[in-house]
Amino acid sequence: MIQAVHPASIAAELADPYHNRRIAAVNDHEVRLSIMTHAFDWHSHPDSDECFLVVEGQLVVELETETHILSPGELLTVPRGVRHRTRPQGARSVNLTFERRDARSIFTQPGSADRATRPG
Repeated sequence: MIQAVHPASIAAELADPYHNRRIAAVNDHEVRLSIMTHAFDWHSHPDSDECFLVVEGQLVVELETETHILSPGELLTVPRGVRHRTRPQGARSVNLTFERRDARSIFTQPGSADRATRPG
């Protein structure tokens, strides 16, 4: 059965400080609902772009060379291999994240060697 998903309603029911789960799949990609109250570690995805769409609050996307602050309705794509981290601007952000299913994440600090990898 095909059903509509309402990300804002799902987010309104959650009080977790961090929540990241798949809410839809599109071909070999997935759409994840992410709720953030603190910064996520620096990382990159060697095999997938990552696209963020803000639903609630503001999302800061930090790259090594620039910073973007996104508001509800704004979308930003981080190309594969670009080191970045995300954090809310304020108490909480709710975002949709689009990336290849099973995309690898390599966690590092800017200018350092790879620390660990795990699926996105």
